[in-house]
Amino acid sequence: MGEYEEIANRFAELSGEQRLEILLKLLDKQTKISTIAKELGATIPEVYRNFERLVNADLISKNPDGSYSITSLGKILGSQISTVNFLLRNKKYFKNHDFEQLPLKFIHRIGVLDKGEIINGFVKVQERCNEIYENAEQYIYNILFEVPYTPDVMEILIKKLTDRTKIRSIFSESAIIPKERKFMIDKMGFKEYIQSGAIERKMKKDVSTIVILNEKEAGIMFPTNGEVDVSKAIFSKDPLFHEWCLDYFNYNWDISDSFREAKLK
Repeated sequence: MGEYEEIANRFAELSGEQRLEILLKLLDKQTKISTIAKELGATIPEVYRNFERLVNADLISKNPDGSYSITSLGKILGSQISTVNFLLRNKKYFKNHDFEQLPLKFIHRIGVLDKGEIINGFVKVQERCNEIYENAEQYIYNILFEVPYTPDVMEILIKKLTDRTKIRSIFSESAIIPKERKFMIDKMGFKEYIQSGAIERKMKKDVSTIVILNEKEAGIMFPTNGEVDVSKAIFSKDPLFHEWCLDYFNYNWDISDSFREAKLK
């Protein structure tokens, strides 16, 4: 067998739409043939044949109770299919947005963002960001390029800080800072929370991908031609989507520098 022949054979088993659907459904949980047949609106003999092909390809296995589970090999291939599905489903978005600047370990997991909803328009994106702030109970984490110091955002953050919600922010060294920033910080008492450690801040030389999350939901904004774009974003409450965004934030937090006020223009 040639170097790539076995790989080609594995993918050939996934070339059928029904087999592909079966594999992706088994990614979520084990199931029985009758259940899948009902969900797909197909006959049991037809679905059985496709189950057998997937078993013979070592992509799924039969359990003692008659149900089927995905194998380790199946999980790996299935996760890659999720990535392709995510990119194809959002090909219009990724025609003008890129994630090439991401570390490779995050690109490998990009398919978990498949459950996200794309929001268009600066106002709608900001509204969803505010909802993430408002819904936070334990923490608010964000990587920021443009810093919104509007009264409505500041009031939300002050309320959350009063409720003992922690805030961690990573600022770009070239962050766009409105003129009223210092006045709003002094007026609303943010210095007290900074000094107490309720607000923690760091800085990063270059920020192009924006992330905003609380303990339950997250949003991400990919750049356009390397430039920050806050007019389009992907949001979700899906646990895997959230985990990806949290991991990405923590990765950047660990490699960011200490916050220096003088760096902000």
